[in-house]
Amino acid sequence: QCAERIPEAEAVLDLLEKCPEHQKKGGFPVIVFEGLDATGKTTVTQAVKDTLNGVLLRSPPPCISHWRTVFDDEPTPIKRAFYAAGNYILASEIAKASTQAPVIIDRYWHSTAAYTIATETSGKVQDLPPAEDEVYQWPEDLLKPDLVLLLTVDPEEQVRRLQHRGLEKTKEEAELEANSLFRQRVEESYRRMVNPACQEVDASPSKEEVLKTVLQIIKKHCA
Repeated sequence: QCAERIPEAEAVLDLLEKCPEHQKKGGFPVIVFEGLDATGKTTVTQAVKDTLNGVLLRSPPPCISHWRTVFDDEPTPIKRAFYAAGNYILASEIAKASTQAPVIIDRYWHSTAAYTIATETSGKVQDLPPAEDEVYQWPEDLLKPDLVLLLTVDPEEQVRRLQHRGLEKTKEEAELEANSLFRQRVEESYRRMVNPACQEVDASPSKEEVLKTVLQIIKKHCA
């Protein structure tokens, strides 16, 4: 139905239909980095990719990411469907890349779910769906990573970093900066994700210290 009004939706669906069902991971580890904007994901993922001689992928993948601005202006259900589809398209890239090298991913399913839950819920953290709710479960038909790391910084540091960027903010960056309750709901939603759960990493220290911590966790879980 969207395709008649949004030509890009048809293109996204065409890409989605070309993806094989039940993608299988290759022999190399698949490591996802999650976190709010300005927690250092871009810096850390690039450093880990270089250290492990891996492949760096992002969600949404480049084949559809140039349409983000189109879908970000659409009603929430359409916007979220775009990001959800992006994860399944990305899974095809992960399946292929993980046969050749370690795969490092800047955001994946947990981001889509956490932001959706936080947006659909108003109020405080205690107003979120209960911790055991199925909304926190990984989809059964989506390729699963070996490890998910959640980068966190304290709210004041995050705001400082956002302001220091001096770039045009996304709607969600602006919301995170202006609305502490929204930020809390997003972070708590991340923490409630299961199968796989997020392993939290304090990203406040120096880039070198954060990278050292991250590599130790990867070595432990993906030996």
